[in-house]
Amino acid sequence: MQGGNHWGGPLEVIDNDHNNGDRGEDWDRDRAALQSQSFNQNELDETQRSWLLGPAEGKKKKYVDLGCVIVSKKALKWSLFSILIVFCVIGLPIIVAKTRPKHHARPLPPDRYSDALHKALLFFNAQKSGKLGKSNNITWRGSSGLNDGNDTLAKGGLVGGYYDSGENSKSNFPMAYSMTMLSWSLVEYSHKYKAINEYDHVRDLIKWGTDYLLLTFNSSSTKITQIYSQVGGSQNGSQIPDDSTCWQKPEQMGYNRPTQTTFQGPDLAGEMSAALSAASIVFRDDAAYSAKLIKGAETLFAFARDSGRRARYSRDNAFLAAAYNSTGYYDEYMWAGAWLFYATGNTSYINLATLQGIPRNAKAFNVTAETSVPSWNNKLPAAMVLLTRVRMMLNPGYPYEEMLSTYQTLTALNMCSYLKQFRVYNWTRGGMMIMNKGQQQGQNLQYVANAAFLASLFADYLNSTGVPGFNCGPNYIPSALLRTFATSQMDYILGKNPMNMSYIVGYGTKFPRRVHHRGASIPSDNKYYSCKGGFKWRDNPGPNPHTIVGAMVGGPDRFDKFHDVRTNPNYTEPTLAGNAGLVAALASLTTSAGFGIDKNTIFSGIPPLGPKAPPPPLPWKP
Repeated sequence: MQGGNHWGGPLEVIDNDHNNGDRGEDWDRDRAALQSQSFNQNELDETQRSWLLGPAEGKKKKYVDLGCVIVSKKALKWSLFSILIVFCVIGLPIIVAKTRPKHHARPLPPDRYSDALHKALLFFNAQKSGKLGKSNNITWRGSSGLNDGNDTLAKGGLVGGYYDSGENSKSNFPMAYSMTMLSWSLVEYSHKYKAINEYDHVRDLIKWGTDYLLLTFNSSSTKITQIYSQVGGSQNGSQIPDDSTCWQKPEQMGYNRPTQTTFQGPDLAGEMSAALSAASIVFRDDAAYSAKLIKGAETLFAFARDSGRRARYSRDNAFLAAAYNSTGYYDEYMWAGAWLFYATGNTSYINLATLQGIPRNAKAFNVTAETSVPSWNNKLPAAMVLLTRVRMMLNPGYPYEEMLSTYQTLTALNMCSYLKQFRVYNWTRGGMMIMNKGQQQGQNLQYVANAAFLASLFADYLNSTGVPGFNCGPNYIPSALLRTFATSQMDYILGKNPMNMSYIVGYGTKFPRRVHHRGASIPSDNKYYSCKGGFKWRDNPGPNPHTIVGAMVGGPDRFDKFHDVRTNPNYTEPTLAGNAGLVAALASLTTSAGFGIDKNTIFSGIPPLGPKAPPPPLPWKP
């Protein structure tokens, strides 16, 4: 039986040549065809080959020809799948975000410190003297003091500047200190002022003060022999019409306002030099004005260093000593020297500020409750903080390292004294640190605000350099404790106190209504009130007809008690220097623009420290 050929036809061939001799030639051709067929299996299709090869050969991989490259279908499938996943995870959200309508997030509401800061700055508008424009924004204030300085040789007089407090005098010493503090806070925290739209306002306030200070001496000269240090004022026990015996608003002053001329006084000249130097950094974008301020600052400092003029500016002058008596001037040497170094980069100024005799005479090495109080009269704590900044962020090394390191140690000790746990100062039961030598009556808040600013600023210095704290003897103090101290004191001022009263006028719902202030206490009723006639408004038990928004009053006594009485200035009188410290402290604590300082702007006038590059070699000569 013949085997079946599943492809068709028999598999066996029968030799019938003997019967069919004539078919031999055909057989030869068929055999050759079969032989050829057996050796050309590649002509079989895939199905046929799979039948022949069987399962041992496995499945053949499938490939795709992409033109430039041939890849397997499996690799191509996974590649496309991966691209799809990446598109869904990354690309699709980007497309959705780009195509969605834009909705700008609302800005965060201002914190309580920003709100108080807006108001505290308005106090300076209310204190302006001179020709006021409508932009001053204090409706009950007008132009005043337009004849100031007519008794001097100053060209155009001494018009402008700020009234110091509730009286109508203009005193350079506290005014210059106030401008220094405003400038310092702006240099350190410009981003915060910009965030609350007060940057231009603060600059205008500073310029109003520095423009006036430039009038009070010959700022175009390199050497001066006198400074006009005060306009108006009074003497203790005075009986003549002056700023203490008359109660008139500035717009109606009709009494004589004499100008005080100072021929000596490193304290006054040093503070004025510091103010102009600090302001020159603020106005670095106005090259001409900044240069004018620096020139004036250097002229004043030369006056301060003149060996023939080294006596307190207020000595033998009852008008000056009555309100702002100075107790020394070596702290002003340190203060002005530091600011001049920042403003000019001239190392002679930091050389002076780090001479051992300067801090020794300033009593810097004797850390006491008295020397640690920062104020218009004592710049020592602030000067050491400012010089500590040089070491922490510039690290100039020899020959300054030893003294700068000492300043940093002393600054840390000052900060320790502000912490309640070390019991350097007395504290009220309500939580206010008493820095006015423990007197029973008020006027304490200005010192508290200054201390809060320095503590908050020093904490920012530590944080900006990656230092988590400092030592108070064997005790390690995290920088956060300084912030806690600063916020506790500012919160007390803002109303977290036993009286539940804000000591900033216009902030909150309960604040002083009978502020000791001539302009605010006399109504704008188009009536003239004479020197003596105005006293009926001082003695009036009712609230002031005008709210002097932003004024920080003297504050409560050591028992946390506050008497809202216009006739007692210890409780209810604001001051220019007090509000400057308040503004600085509030700016340091506000979080409207986050935390931290502007680390570099203050150094913009200082060239790179270190050894100078050697001069280039002389040209080669054959």
